Amino acid sequence: MIDIQKQNDPRNIEIDKVGVKGIKYPITVLDKQNKTQHTIATINMYVNLPHHFKGTHMSRFIEVLNENRQGININSLSIILEKMKEKLDAESAHLEIEFPYFINKKAPVSKEASLMEYTCNFWGTYEKKEDLCVGIKVPVSTLCPCSKEISDFGAHNQRGTISVKLRFKKFFWIEDMISMIENSASSDVYALLKREDEKYITEKSFQNPMFVEDVVRTVAEKLDINPNVTWYLVEAENFESIHNHNAYALVEKNFISEFKNKKYAVE
Repeated sequence: MIDIQKQNDPRNIEIDKVGVKGIKYPITVLDKQNKTQHTIATINMYVNLPHHFKGTHMSRFIEVLNENRQGININSLSIILEKMKEKLDAESAHLEIEFPYFINKKAPVSKEASLMEYTCNFWGTYEKKEDLCVGIKVPVSTLCPCSKEISDFGAHNQRGTISVKLRFKKFFWIEDMISMIENSASSDVYALLKREDEKYITEKSFQNPMFVEDVVRTVAEKLDINPNVTWYLVEAENFESIHNHNAYALVEKNFISEFKNKKYAVE
């Protein structure tokens, strides 16, 4: 059969990314407590296309996915990206995976257990070298320091999210990063609470008021001393309970570029 995709295209325009997007796919990821966890991911897969080719072979992306679906994790991204480059005869490959991740979380006082959902992302690019990134979005609760300071009693609080994206040197557990992030807010949130738990969380938040600025700085402080992290981007967004807007803050840091700059300054 004629391979239409391999035919010549006369327009002399290289395409940076071409592929498949929005694939809903069952995957298995590593779980610290249970070894593995089955979940449903949304996956995007792309490669570059040289100017002289008319198109790429879309079915080959799914073939690579089928070959690796039982072991998708931080460590396996490089393998998948290499297979994409090889199978599609490309110079660069890109992979984006988003999935819900569940942790069996106990309430602080009653110890009632329930499943808590977190949104996780894996991003990978492989050109001359690999570039891997992990993202985690964690729901939290914050209490306003200003409201507490100016009020005769009480203070407004609200749910929000802390989103952390990071590059790293070696494997780490998603659960450990989630725990660190939750401990950086006024309080974490739960799927199931009893009255004694609600009392505990309300009082804990009141004793630990935080702006979104406090939240991103607290997470950044902890990532700054983590030797496994080479780059991070931290975002906090509060879904304000008494304002008609959300509050937002962002901190980004690249340790590799900072090291290079310091080295250059010394020379």
